[in-house]
Amino acid sequence: MKIAIEGCAHGELEKIYELIGSIQEEQNITVDLLICCGDFQSTRNLQDLQCMAVPQKHLDMCSFYKYYSGEKKAPILTLFIGGNHEASNYLQELPYGGWVAPNIFYLGYAGVVDCNGIRIGGISGIFKGHDYLKGRFEFPPYDEACKRSVYHQRQIDVFRLKQLTPTVDVMLSHDWPRGITRYGNETQLLRFKPAFREDIEGNRLGSAPCEGLVRMLQPPYWFAAHLHCKFAALVEHSEEKATKFLALDKCLPKRRFLQILDIPTDLDDKKREEGNVSTVRLKYDLEWLTILNLTNHLISIRTSNGYMPGEGSDERFNFTPSEEEKAKVLERFDNDLTIPDNFVRIAEPYQPDEEGTMDMRSVQQPQAFLNPQTTTFCDKLNIDDPLRLAMLMTGHKLNTSSYVDQQPDTDAKEQNVTTKGSFRFSNADELDVGEDEDEDCDRKEDAEDLQNSPKEPQTPVQTKLSLSSLLPQPKWRQHDSHDSDLSTTFNDSTPNCSIVSNPTPQKMGDHSTSALSESGLAVDGLNLSSPQQQMEPEALDNPPIKKFKRRNETIYTKDESD
Repeated sequence: MKIAIEGCAHGELEKIYELIGSIQEEQNITVDLLICCGDFQSTRNLQDLQCMAVPQKHLDMCSFYKYYSGEKKAPILTLFIGGNHEASNYLQELPYGGWVAPNIFYLGYAGVVDCNGIRIGGISGIFKGHDYLKGRFEFPPYDEACKRSVYHQRQIDVFRLKQLTPTVDVMLSHDWPRGITRYGNETQLLRFKPAFREDIEGNRLGSAPCEGLVRMLQPPYWFAAHLHCKFAALVEHSEEKATKFLALDKCLPKRRFLQILDIPTDLDDKKREEGNVSTVRLKYDLEWLTILNLTNHLISIRTSNGYMPGEGSDERFNFTPSEEEKAKVLERFDNDLTIPDNFVRIAEPYQPDEEGTMDMRSVQQPQAFLNPQTTTFCDKLNIDDPLRLAMLMTGHKLNTSSYVDQQPDTDAKEQNVTTKGSFRFSNADELDVGEDEDEDCDRKEDAEDLQNSPKEPQTPVQTKLSLSSLLPQPKWRQHDSHDSDLSTTFNDSTPNCSIVSNPTPQKMGDHSTSALSESGLAVDGLNLSSPQQQMEPEALDNPPIKKFKRRNETIYTKDESD
């Protein structure tokens, strides 16, 4: 099974798919799955664009909206995690993952899925110590603080991932795991990115929680993005186990942003039998589903710090599920873990302005909406939607969209392609004005985060009502009736991994992408083992409100490494 790994997508789906298409043609291969490591930018319309933590001059609709509207369809099954440049309002609708467009699946805040026997896990966002212990309190419309804190990693997602039993075959993160540079060619990295030196020497570069996950899960592969450069490392856990780490660049000309990996699966035999036809299917991971169910009571929507249970406490702290617990969850899903194809549009897609003019200052952020995919998933698994809880707790109306459309008519779609303009706010290459301008923006954001961290982020709210008149009984209370060298991918001494450079692609689309960097093809035997209706608010007397104990506080050092 050939998997294309993309670094930061930054909304350039058309270019990515076209590049993969040229690689397939030149090398006579079929890419079965595309994985994007964050900054995906799934903006459906101009309102979504306002929910991105990006300077106004860099706001660009790019091409995702075409795949959302149905004008185009993703030619390859696409899986992605969130980064720090996202339409956070849209991703918040899908906290446990879901389809953001036909054939494009988001993993959620954290998630694990099975793709033809390959177990793929991931965690979205980046690490900031001052938000790590907080709950998921944010929802749109965001103030400037919440526009950033919403994509910061939270302890509950890391805690849940730590309950997994090995092995997760592929792990994804946007942030690099902290300390990973020690296992690659750090000297060459610093020649290429000298601004990293201070953070590396202070052990502040990357995510501390991801560092712990590398050591605990020990996946054969870990892919990341965020820092806009290609970097490979090999983390050895024992004589026979190691994690091959690879970070990739962003989608721009002359940047190393794409890598192709080959992992043998049963799919290869089926493809040979069926004439090289790709039949890739996503399934829920049963262990992950059970962990979500067992830890639902740990969900927090508070702005204050909370702590996960730990060894020595008087409550359960190990949520690695038993076979009996997994069997109960499997029964809830009628013994079928296939992820349903239940994508639905609940926001109007972007319509390019024929005159090409639009004052973004007049565009407002949207209200928060509940997504039917999440409602269906939560009802089936008997867990809570944190977005729904946060809205209820602050006295907000539960919004369900009145915009639900059908797949556009093919003839009309083709007609629109010829009549609509190609309005864009900025040329894609302008996102890279000066090689490190984007990183300067991130560092500026870090400074703003530190400045804002003593304050409690302010979420716009309506007049608060009595909790007893708002909160339905939470489901957790309900009874369950049912590169050493940056120009190569991995160190040449890495076993079972060989590299083949791809030919340089030709011109694609409106922008010349002949300079889009080479991809490598990793081949040979890797032999990975794959291991109720929505409730409306009702008046309740004395509603149960969860309280966090300040337990195990010493094991959570508040790291303000930004």
